[in-house]
Amino acid sequence: MKRGRFAPTPSGDMHLGNAKIALLSWLQMRAVGGVFVLRIEDIDTQRSKPEITERILTDLRWLGLDWDEGPGASEATGPYLQSQRTGLYEEALAKLEADGRLYPCFCSRAELLAVAGAPHGLSSEGAPYPGTCRSLSREERQRRAQHKEPSLRFAIGSESVGFVDGIAGTQLFPPGSGGDFVVRRADHMYSYQLAVTVDDAAMGITDVLRGDDLLDSTPRQLHLYAALGLTPPAFAHAPLILGEDGRRLAKRHGDLGISALRAAGTKPETVIGWLAYINGLLDRPEAVSATELIPYFQLDRISREPFILTEAMVRRLLPSASPS
Repeated sequence: MKRGRFAPTPSGDMHLGNAKIALLSWLQMRAVGGVFVLRIEDIDTQRSKPEITERILTDLRWLGLDWDEGPGASEATGPYLQSQRTGLYEEALAKLEADGRLYPCFCSRAELLAVAGAPHGLSSEGAPYPGTCRSLSREERQRRAQHKEPSLRFAIGSESVGFVDGIAGTQLFPPGSGGDFVVRRADHMYSYQLAVTVDDAAMGITDVLRGDDLLDSTPRQLHLYAALGLTPPAFAHAPLILGEDGRRLAKRHGDLGISALRAAGTKPETVIGWLAYINGLLDRPEAVSATELIPYFQLDRISREPFILTEAMVRRLLPSASPS
């Protein structure tokens, strides 16, 4: 049976961009009678907030996007909070270390700030890691460890990585693409790349549909799947919603939160209809429920171009501007 998931990070409220991916992930499973899993990626405990988790659950229910496994539903493959799954990550690290795939890295913390959170493309991390600590001798590692707690990096191999994306098509990444990457920070916080790989495998996820800002991080996860002897899911990366400045949605574009739209009196069917239009599932925005869209879902119907959300479009989501 097909198994998909939506895995938000509770460091900020859900906005239209998050809801776009949630809807597509939900439709992908509902269209084939699969299992839809909700996992909360709160591994970065410094940024994640329980109250935001609760608002995410409320927003999803309001939109009509239910889940079969996750908080408040079946616990078959739980727990569904990453912060409660760290034992699995430690087991994975032990296997990688035993197989000689990890090495300590003593580079500065400033170079590693983006490790724990889900990246918005590898470009957000700066230039690929040049392998500074990979060739350190055992003696040099011991000497440096007396002065600094190291992070752990995964040593990628020399092979290229390729896969067929369900939306973006054939993808091929050259050997060494992205460089060696951190799987555990110096403060012992596990990386997004490790956690998402281990969790998707442990939960039996067969299909991952997510934003295309994560497309170029997929090779890292495929390297980990191979090194851990795990079967990777099928990937599909949907284009993002962008603001008028051409950048992905963020607070600078105003309050596009689902909870804010709900508080303003917007109907969930209005939001779902707009998201369906943005995704290419409807030829015009009209009020529909998520369930009504199930017969229309096909991966090849999803638009491959990012959608530019204008201020005028946002105003039309508000009750005062919506036709009655």
